[in-house]
Amino acid sequence: MTLNRFMSTGVRRRSVLGGMAAAGAAAAMPRRIRAQETITLRWWSPQSSPEQLAAYETQMRNFEAQHENVQVVFERTSDEGYAPQLAAAFASGDVPNIVTHLPSFAVSDYWSAGLLEPFNDVIDMVGPENYYEGANQIYEIDPGVYAGTGIGNSAANMLWLRSDLMEQAGIDAAPRTWDQLRDAVSRMQGGGIFGAPLPYGRNSMTSLIFIGVIHQAGGQVFSPDLQVAIDSDETRNALEFYRSMREYCPPGATNYSWGESLTAFVSGATATGIYTGRVLINVANQNPGIADYINCVLYPTVSEDVPAWTFNDFPSVFIPRQASNMDATKQFAAFLFDPEGYIQQLHAAPGHVLPVLWTISENPEYLDNPIIERYTPQVDLMAAAAAEGYNLGWESQGHQPNVKAGEIINSNVISEMVQRVVLNDENVDQVLSDTSSRLEEIMGS
Repeated sequence: MTLNRFMSTGVRRRSVLGGMAAAGAAAAMPRRIRAQETITLRWWSPQSSPEQLAAYETQMRNFEAQHENVQVVFERTSDEGYAPQLAAAFASGDVPNIVTHLPSFAVSDYWSAGLLEPFNDVIDMVGPENYYEGANQIYEIDPGVYAGTGIGNSAANMLWLRSDLMEQAGIDAAPRTWDQLRDAVSRMQGGGIFGAPLPYGRNSMTSLIFIGVIHQAGGQVFSPDLQVAIDSDETRNALEFYRSMREYCPPGATNYSWGESLTAFVSGATATGIYTGRVLINVANQNPGIADYINCVLYPTVSEDVPAWTFNDFPSVFIPRQASNMDATKQFAAFLFDPEGYIQQLHAAPGHVLPVLWTISENPEYLDNPIIERYTPQVDLMAAAAAEGYNLGWESQGHQPNVKAGEIINSNVISEMVQRVVLNDENVDQVLSDTSSRLEEIMGS
């Protein structure tokens, strides 16, 4: 379903949006909030680099300047810790007003549990015509109702390469298949540099990356009608590939999550990387000596007959149903897309979170960024890959939305499967049988 069929649930767009298109984006407040007492709005996000915090500060202070007696405070969570934090908040009723940058499958999970406020009003304020077509499809869990929206797109499993190391190793082209990748990392490994920083820890990165590897083998975790399909020859091939890559990863990869994997490539400890476009700003700030040599491509697949599968976690914005001051909350959620603050937020890590609004992508202020200008082909590739990306909550165009995806990731059943086979050398048939049973239990709970 596209946004042309979008249905509003009540908040009508106002004429104050006039003129926003000239600025390049979308959001504005329908009216000023005039509260008798100070209203405090709480914003949670696991994305909290110094540059992002500066952008959030701009967004919060600009909103406060337009609305009397409104205060916005930011409270950071973490990629690995948001689930128990939100579980405690929902249980106690002491919830934040908005939550941003969680993957779309978490939104689906919370929506299915009846914990979220419909987001149609906010999308209507932003302007559905400003989104890329289909951008909100993943949030339409129930027909005509949206559980949230995207704060951006991401291409989280790009393969990052060093052209200087490739040249030294006599590698002429980026690897397209797993065999070519193994050959490349084996030739680049040495002299204190490892080939790759794949994660093998019991955590969400291992689960999410390995789900991509299953698809890169031509497999799937669930069938389109959400029957467990992980016990397959494709998953066996994926596990064997992942096992074969272990010797090219640092010893600490057994505990790697997102931060460690990113740092390994940026620091020069590994010849390849697997991450989003945050690599670009981190290299610029932390290791500029390799800035002229980095490039990204789609992650290889088992053969050229199997298409690439890009993991897009669809960084989100959603509102807990129990949130206080709902009118002000929705207005602030829409204000996150105001050009000044939204562009600053995207520029905090250019290429890491990519715009969901075409009006921002074409905005000269967004394009006027040294990282985006320097790495235009890489950013364009990531944008295209993310636009066609998927995750466990939506494995393909043919799949039904999987509202249990967040629970599955938080259970670590996928990363445990990887550890049991790859690190502990357990029998693959038994492990896949156990994993299938656990997935069926979660789906039936």
